[in-house]
Amino acid sequence: MPGAPRAARAAARPAVPGAGDLPAGTGQAPCHHGEILQGVFLDGAGHRCAGLVTLPMAGPGSSAAFVRRPGAVPGALTVAPADRTKAARAAALAVAECARRTGQPPCGGDLRLTGEIPVGLGMGSSSSDVIAAVRAVADSYGLRLDPSTVAGLAVRAELASDPLMLGGRPVLFAQREGRVLEVLGPALPPLVVVGCALGGGAPVDTLSLPAADVGDGDVRAYERLRALLRRAVATGDTELLGAVATASARRGQRVLGHPEFDALAALARRVGAVGVQIAHSGAVAGVLFDPAVPGLRRRVRGCLRALEAHGIPATRTFTTFAGTTDPLPKEIPNHGPAHRGVDRPAGPDTPRRPARLPAL
Repeated sequence: MPGAPRAARAAARPAVPGAGDLPAGTGQAPCHHGEILQGVFLDGAGHRCAGLVTLPMAGPGSSAAFVRRPGAVPGALTVAPADRTKAARAAALAVAECARRTGQPPCGGDLRLTGEIPVGLGMGSSSSDVIAAVRAVADSYGLRLDPSTVAGLAVRAELASDPLMLGGRPVLFAQREGRVLEVLGPALPPLVVVGCALGGGAPVDTLSLPAADVGDGDVRAYERLRALLRRAVATGDTELLGAVATASARRGQRVLGHPEFDALAALARRVGAVGVQIAHSGAVAGVLFDPAVPGLRRRVRGCLRALEAHGIPATRTFTTFAGTTDPLPKEIPNHGPAHRGVDRPAGPDTPRRPARLPAL
């Protein structure tokens, strides 16, 4: 990389408080709104592989700043907030990778993270932290790591990672291996999503969930859903996408067992939604609408009333497509107790506490 642009970039980087005049590398990563599809699929060699397709969501994300400490013991990193241990692991791995690429000795450093993503709801909070940390370390070396390298480091740091390093394009991603099983297309069909939280928004401890017993019939069912989703993306078929998401969500209930799920699916049918989606490792869920459907505003309002009647807290209504005006009434972009004075950015010293309701 040419020295002059690299020096100019370094001069523009912010300094971390307490780090003297050393510039900080910076990195960001988004979150997601759970999954459209998750299950066990066959890779190109015919081997079984856990995989998922996430639902992109603009808005909350993680930001990281990293300052290298030349001469400090490799792996000797400070991280704030102190509970972001996965991000600290990712930063140490990224330092080793970047030092190798630049021919410098690895060293310690200081990592600071900020973000607004609720924990335990299945929105990729830890993956977002990890990816932001890796990008900040790379930036401190004047490097930009390719997505496959970032994915590999993320999986090493947290054992499984969401595909947030790949942007919003729909991919079937092997979360435990950090590789793309299939690029489904350039973008999902357009959706309007009425977000909500099941289980009162209580975080889900994925480590305590029973392991799913996946047989050959299950794999065939997931492969059929994969083929249908591929067709939905290729043809822009929002209704077919909704059917795939609902089928995947229903299969996920065999492990998650959300007591409100049947009510959520039923109210989605009543208000003319194309389906529902959930986070297969959390409590966040969404009612999916075709933005071109007649009477969209009326349907969304009816959905919000139905959610309230069933005691399911609504969070945020959002779209999955860029470059358009919001087709929803201005008075309902954000909803529910989660937005009554608590939707504030967390500071770098704010511990990440599990939230009963998501501040989306």
